[in-house]
Amino acid sequence: MARTIATNKTVEFDELLEFIRPRHQWIVTTERVDGRPQMSPVTGGVNQYNKLAIATYPQRDKIHNLRRNPDVSLCVLSDHFGGAWVQVDGKATVVDLPDAMDGLVDYFRCISGEHSDWDEYRAAMERQGKCLISIEIERWGPVATGGFPASVVKRLDQLESD
Repeated sequence: MARTIATNKTVEFDELLEFIRPRHQWIVTTERVDGRPQMSPVTGGVNQYNKLAIATYPQRDKIHNLRRNPDVSLCVLSDHFGGAWVQVDGKATVVDLPDAMDGLVDYFRCISGEHSDWDEYRAAMERQGKCLISIEIERWGPVATGGFPASVVKRLDQLESD
């Protein structure tokens, strides 16, 4: 039986951004008041300044946590669960409306491209009271895939061939 071998590929900053750009499903982790993690599934993108961008609502727990402590970690996932992923750590800035509007437009562009009616989009962001999380990347792990360690695959293959 073929077994998947786990991989870890160390990447430079530009390679990291190249990996993240097409992947918009993330898990964001912030710190609660009691020090425990608070995780949120979000949609995110890489903006024109090579920062990570997330549109959300100011009432969300992640926003309360980030206003108190800007340290943030996130896991960028592939479209299918078994695909490659990477953990990124950084410092977040929360930007509220009206200052967030240009960043919200940039956020939409980095995920979906051009909007058919930017005035309509801006009005929707205003009505919804959105805010923007902008994350300056400080460090990241290797781009990884799940599976067995190579040594385990070798051992299992040997056991099955005996």
